[in-house]
Amino acid sequence: MSDVRTLAIVVPVYNEAQALPAFHRALSAALDGLTLTASICYVDDGSTDATPAVLRQLVADDSRIHIIELSRNFGHQAALSAGLDHANSDVIITMDGDGQHPGELIPQMVELISMGYDVVLTQRVEATNLPFTKKLTSGLFYNVINRLSDTQVVPGSADFRAMSCAVVSTIRQMGEYHRFLRGMIAWTGYKTAILPYVPPPRLAGQTKYSTLKMIRLANAAIFSFSLVPIQLVVGLGGLFVLLAILEAIYVLSLWLLGERNVLAPGWSSLMFVLLLVGGFIMVSLGILGIYVGYIFQEVKRRPVYVVRSRHDNAANDSEI
Repeated sequence: MSDVRTLAIVVPVYNEAQALPAFHRALSAALDGLTLTASICYVDDGSTDATPAVLRQLVADDSRIHIIELSRNFGHQAALSAGLDHANSDVIITMDGDGQHPGELIPQMVELISMGYDVVLTQRVEATNLPFTKKLTSGLFYNVINRLSDTQVVPGSADFRAMSCAVVSTIRQMGEYHRFLRGMIAWTGYKTAILPYVPPPRLAGQTKYSTLKMIRLANAAIFSFSLVPIQLVVGLGGLFVLLAILEAIYVLSLWLLGERNVLAPGWSSLMFVLLLVGGFIMVSLGILGIYVGYIFQEVKRRPVYVVRSRHDNAANDSEI
């Protein structure tokens, strides 16, 4: 059994002014039943609506709240990283501020950590009325990630999770710029429990994960945790070389057998081969270029996020 005395909740928010008051009331109700000391860290990821004003009103009324304002919108994974970098409790829980991560699970998550688990992953149980396209893209995402990478990510695992301070300390040591926290936490190999849940509807507003952002997250997951695309390119290149050798053997055999008349020149077949090989080369260079681009961004060692300001309740001088 682990001795759990302090708990930090990290909540990244971006343009959630409408949902925040109701979310905080529900979160406070879940924390009120706990005997340990709890704090809440809201990370404002460059919101452009009234979110900063709502957060400052909340922090004035609740001494448990800490606010980290980023200088601009760095993205969900960067905002989560900012909260984790500032959390120093025995247990750290990350969750979204739209209400789809039920706070009622927090006591159970803390209990599992106290039982000796280092990570408690929540696994989303999709509703039956979920749009077909959402089910298809979600299933395809996890299927591709788990097939291409040696690091296995639990399908349906959201960024609603509990971690021990040891896990968070390890994550802080992983300084990569392109961050996919689900994969990073799975890579650490800590003892993990899985807690299924049914996500409730959003409290207000719309999802901030657009199709483009989901594609970027998928790219970060694939190219940060897998060399399979490069290996696939090498394999296809070897196949083309083999086909070229077989073609050369075939043409040479016709010459040796005196059947050169069989070799009728064909413009269409030549163009087909040229386009096929040219397309393969362009795709190969594109894949290699992505890896080189990732390396370029990593070696610059720019920070994952920039903190513009921090706000705490005047009556609160404790750490997050």
